[in-house]
Amino acid sequence: MLIELRIRNVAIIENVSMTIAPGFSVLTGETGAGKSIIVGALALLLGERGHADMIRTGEDRATVEGVFDTGDDQGVTALLDVRGIVVEDGQVILRREITAGGRSRAWINGSTVTAAQLAEVGQRLVGLHGQHESQALLHPEAQMRMLDDYAGCSLDAERVCVAHAEVQRVVEARRQLAQQRAEAERRSDYLRHVVREIDEAKLLSDEELRLEDEVRRLVHVEDLRKYVSAVSDAMEGDDSGVLRRLAILRRSLTAAERMDPALGRLGEIVESAMDGLAEVSRELRDYESSLDADPDRLRALEQRREVIYRLTAKYGGSVRGVLETLRTSVAELDLVDRAAIDLKALAAKETAAREGLYRLAAGLSEKRQEGASRLGRAVSAQLPDLGMTGGMFEVVLTPLAEPGPAGTETVEFRVTLNVGHESRPLARVASGGELSRVMLALKSVLAQIDDTPTLVFDEVDTGIGGRVALQVGDAMRNLAMHHQVLAITHLAQIAARAHRHVVVSKDAPGGVTTAGIRTVSDEERVAEISRMLGGDASSEASRAHARELLGAAGEQDKARVAVRGRRRC
Repeated sequence: MLIELRIRNVAIIENVSMTIAPGFSVLTGETGAGKSIIVGALALLLGERGHADMIRTGEDRATVEGVFDTGDDQGVTALLDVRGIVVEDGQVILRREITAGGRSRAWINGSTVTAAQLAEVGQRLVGLHGQHESQALLHPEAQMRMLDDYAGCSLDAERVCVAHAEVQRVVEARRQLAQQRAEAERRSDYLRHVVREIDEAKLLSDEELRLEDEVRRLVHVEDLRKYVSAVSDAMEGDDSGVLRRLAILRRSLTAAERMDPALGRLGEIVESAMDGLAEVSRELRDYESSLDADPDRLRALEQRREVIYRLTAKYGGSVRGVLETLRTSVAELDLVDRAAIDLKALAAKETAAREGLYRLAAGLSEKRQEGASRLGRAVSAQLPDLGMTGGMFEVVLTPLAEPGPAGTETVEFRVTLNVGHESRPLARVASGGELSRVMLALKSVLAQIDDTPTLVFDEVDTGIGGRVALQVGDAMRNLAMHHQVLAITHLAQIAARAHRHVVVSKDAPGGVTTAGIRTVSDEERVAEISRMLGGDASSEASRAHARELLGAAGEQDKARVAVRGRRRC
């Protein structure tokens, strides 16, 4: 429930703080006094887009703040808890700010949130209904949601939507697999050629490097022999060879070590060096003996290198790329055979998914049919009390050839506004005033299941007057038994039915127009109702008429209490 609304520097409003009580409250005032600004500020608080031109002239920012008592609404608490926002004592404070630079900021209980997050929470707290919202009744999707809410099958509708998505997923999987299989079949001759050509080459992943090394060695075999032989001679040649000279060095150090043992460490180093060079010399001799000019081997390697070059040029740029082409080609050929089995499995899965969808859709249709009948009777019963004496409301379900994401039928709200006329779609027969009243009738019927605590009605009285206005006022007062209701109206008949009356007015202190509010009661309220009736607010006749309207609201309440008492008996 909305406890307090604070508006600062929005349009002609400088600073307004409005306490809102439970029950049915109305806002009235002269045309242009600022009633629509208050509604606009509330819409801004609920996440609608803000603009810098909303800011009061001369100010740098506009703010709107709403204090809500959520009571034991665990849904709102859970929604905020997910975002790390704490709710204390059931109180939620929404705040929105627009700066002159066009920047918008939002907070919930002091924590910064996005406008979308503000809207998500705000829409659970307040339902804002104006001409725009009434137009939503003309959309099939909105009508279907209303019916599902009333019939208690919203969860069933979600399950149908999920089941339909699963059918579509399996159908798409079958389509893609069949397409891949057809492509593989079309390419099968080519793929077999690729597999055969690569497979016959018996490529190894590291073959390129090893081949290049061996070819290089065979091409330069004479040079290698020359260089290796020169190194061997330098190490083991005549008396000037490295190993012979090191042996002489080692003997001298051994002799010196007998006189000074400290030289033993150096002798060990020389000996270690001799061992290492001896190993090098042995390996060089082995390597030299392995060097053999083999023209036949070189020709074979050159031919192998040509095979590899040809395959890498065709299939992947490297041996690894060629082997990957082999792998994918084999997999694509396997698809031709494997796909038949997979397609059969997918066909069975699609059949099961469709059966599940049809079963869920049939259950949903049954609930919708029953709910449509009840909703039609309940709304029709409301219409005479809203000035539509011959009005009849019905919900028509039209079967579809195949289940869609929303089920196996479309939903259409139809009305008969005059006795003897056939029903027509709501969009084709309703004026703005009639549409508003049908929406009000729907809201009255849905009040028992609608968990939005606060309902705001703007311009719901368009195109009506007289007795119809009284009936609309009674409907709103009845609706306030289940919700907090706030209405902006220019009709005295509706204003007189409210539990609480707030007047919006404007003045120009200091030459700057400013809107303000005041709560009226007793004689002040009588005066405002008199003004709204269009007569002289100071005349006793106008005031008597106003008192009569106000008294009738009390009599209506007594009558309702009596009826409820008889029903309990």
